[in-house]
Amino acid sequence: MRAFGFLSFGHYGGGPASGGLTARQMLHDAIDISVGADELGVNGAYFRVHHFAPQSASPMPLLSAVAARTERIEVGTGVIDMRYENPLYLAEEAAALDLIADGRVALGVSRGSPEPADRGWEAFGYTGSTDPRGADIAREKFDLFLEAIRGEPVARAAQQPYGAPVAPGADLRIEPHSPDLVERIWWGAGSRESAENVGRQGLNLMSSTLLTEATGAGFSELQAEQIERFRSAYREAGHTRPPRVSISRSVFPVLDERDALMFGLREGGGADQIGIIDGHRSTFGRTFVGEPDQLIEELTADAAVMSADTLMLTVPSQLGVELNLHILENFATHVAPALGWKPNTEGPVVGDDLVA
Repeated sequence: MRAFGFLSFGHYGGGPASGGLTARQMLHDAIDISVGADELGVNGAYFRVHHFAPQSASPMPLLSAVAARTERIEVGTGVIDMRYENPLYLAEEAAALDLIADGRVALGVSRGSPEPADRGWEAFGYTGSTDPRGADIAREKFDLFLEAIRGEPVARAAQQPYGAPVAPGADLRIEPHSPDLVERIWWGAGSRESAENVGRQGLNLMSSTLLTEATGAGFSELQAEQIERFRSAYREAGHTRPPRVSISRSVFPVLDERDALMFGLREGGGADQIGIIDGHRSTFGRTFVGEPDQLIEELTADAAVMSADTLMLTVPSQLGVELNLHILENFATHVAPALGWKPNTEGPVVGDDLVA
């Protein structure tokens, strides 16, 4: 690990009268947390995307606002659900965001996770999936999205083209175009096999706090194997750009009584969990809570943490700006340096060179 960021689920609800967070306040808090994190040297501000739930949904306005208010921090998603997306419109938005952010983008996408709605993507107008989970249309859309951001033609000019200096019948690409954007696209993989597919495509790997597998091995061992299989597939496919790898963990340093009260472990929280998600027997990663020396020892022993270049800390964003920046500052000051962290003042994060 040489970089870390925060991953926000963007929870809100209940309204001010009941002590809850409004959607407006959640968005403004997200921007303020990102600005504070940028000043602390944190490397990334990442946001989950969920639909039909009181959580972050359409990410591009938020990411654009964060990019405009910050200088060095990477902005991204973890992850965009492709089942709900128009791939060409997403390509336009992603390119514009990348240009606004001067390349500080880490756009994570995937098939999506289980959700409140029954085939919710169909309510957005995307029908035709024969898969109960919509994986088929997600992959089709993602392939078209990749073509578009690579600058490949996706339309043809009319015989009398209006409003653009193009020849009749000419091939047309999406505009705006950000030439290197494809190097900043990540696929959220939930299994070792899906990670290999990411490697073969030459993309970056985003691994979460759960894997849709349960082999008896510990979560960190499963995830470390996932990373190794991704890198092997990437190398064997002939890709030469150093790929990025991120993982997520819930980590709460305890430095005083308030920290102990706020983040004290609940029963079972300090161990991996096995459960069923999306019909698959799955392994969920543990929560790390403790004094800095204890966290350094435990995270150093976590093979996946030490193998990835970027660690995403899942944060309780609904608890406000001050508390979240307190968590990030504690980690940056007392834990991250011992893990190999390099703050954002030292430049953009790069992946591991798999060719040398």
